[in-house]
Amino acid sequence: MTEQPLPVAQPDTATSVFLTHRNLLFTVAYEMLGSAADAEDVVQETWLRWVDVDLETVRDQRAYLVRIITRQALLRLRTLGRRKESYVGPWLPEPLLTAPDVAEDAELAESVSMAMLLVLETLAPTERAVFVLREVFALGYEEIAEAVGKSAAAVRQIAHRAREHVAARRPRTTVSAADTRAAFDAFTRATETGDLQSLLDILAPDVVLLGDGGGIKQAIRRPISGSGKVARLLSTGLGRLAGAVSLRPAQVNGHPALVLWRDDEIDTVLAVGIAAGLVTGLYAVRNPEKLSHMARTTTLHR
Repeated sequence: MTEQPLPVAQPDTATSVFLTHRNLLFTVAYEMLGSAADAEDVVQETWLRWVDVDLETVRDQRAYLVRIITRQALLRLRTLGRRKESYVGPWLPEPLLTAPDVAEDAELAESVSMAMLLVLETLAPTERAVFVLREVFALGYEEIAEAVGKSAAAVRQIAHRAREHVAARRPRTTVSAADTRAAFDAFTRATETGDLQSLLDILAPDVVLLGDGGGIKQAIRRPISGSGKVARLLSTGLGRLAGAVSLRPAQVNGHPALVLWRDDEIDTVLAVGIAAGLVTGLYAVRNPEKLSHMARTTTLHR
């Protein structure tokens, strides 16, 4: 008698709906928190609340889930604020290894770029939530009002204020993917050779280099500004590391980056901001507690 295979259990409705929207929920949480680890925790907290919901009472399941995760992320934001006050050295967002399709969605790629996440850090928690939900995910004011516990009129005012704040600080961007690729390739060659003039040629005059070691790894403690200072630091620093590390290109937060490997482990993620064919920002994450999500591709979704 031939043994029959056991039937495969089908997920219940709540699980199926949650899995359908999971990548969206993670993306919302990550944009609000700038931390993949905390975003994962908030997604888990959202799941625990979702399984207790009577789905018969839910008119719009996606909106309901976004409302739950927004509230949980706002609670976590306040905890993160206290944690950052005692953080050793500059704080940078946690880098994500992303698939090529993130870069193809220009608005999503900009919203998760290191530069934009740092701009979002300057917003108050509710302003950040409103900006992300309105500008990135195109939610209506009524939906956002339910998520943040404000009136729709108040949300409109918050959204206007947040847009003006971000617009004044929004990083410059390059529209052409070809220009971005050419500039990144030129920066990669200059970095690999350590040639000072080549670095000066590809760095914007007002380029800024930021580092995050979290008090665990050595990193620059204050921003380095200006093409001359940044080029000399890169040239001498990489010169000392020659032979000890390998440089590999990667797609990080929807943008090109260099990953420095040492002894088969990631040592540093150097995210690269590019505008008008020049490198405008460099974000060096060395804190090993922030590098775990570089081991696998993270799917982001709007």
